[in-house]
Amino acid sequence: MSPRTFAGATLGARFDAALAYAVDAHRLDVRKVSNVPYVGHLLGVCSLVLENGGDEVEASAALLHDVAEDHGGTETLAEVERRCGPEVRAIVENCSDSFEPEGAEKKPWLERKQRYIAHLAALAGAPEGNESTLLVSAADKLYNLRTIRDDRVRLMPDGDSVYERFSAKKWGTLWYYRALADVYGRFPGRHRAILARELDVLVDELSGGRSAGELLHRYEHNA
Repeated sequence: MSPRTFAGATLGARFDAALAYAVDAHRLDVRKVSNVPYVGHLLGVCSLVLENGGDEVEASAALLHDVAEDHGGTETLAEVERRCGPEVRAIVENCSDSFEPEGAEKKPWLERKQRYIAHLAALAGAPEGNESTLLVSAADKLYNLRTIRDDRVRLMPDGDSVYERFSAKKWGTLWYYRALADVYGRFPGRHRAILARELDVLVDELSGGRSAGELLHRYEHNA
């Protein structure tokens, strides 16, 4: 079977392997509250990556960005590498905030998220940079925040109840996206022209323009 060629990338056997693995690994997963099959999120993130100049490696990582975090940790990363190569594994690893075995208790939410933000900033600020990770990560976070915005509309007039699905509730959730938007905006790459800008605007809209520090204070005060 010949590869399928799109505007910015040629998608071949690696992409096919990533798609099959993502569908299989997340087959029983659904989005919080809405119960939409989780694969919809993965396809949406992949679409954003491709639309913003992603190649086959980055598109494959977009499909698999949650597989290690949600389904098996380091053992799953090894399987990602076996099926899709070390480049895809590296992006998936960099987009994950935990690597516990499936079913094991994860470290506290705030600790994981602060560590992930610091890790992402360190990667982006390194001499070699890490544009692929920023692209996939920003696409993931923008897709998530669009979903929160849309679900707020669906749940009106009590739109803020949408945040009850998250362990960090409203202020912790918005702090996380504000802090990430600040990181994405500081570093160059294909993520910045559209993904980072839209995320920045959307966080401001949902948070009332509050800074990461203000949002974290509200979260800690109300936790």
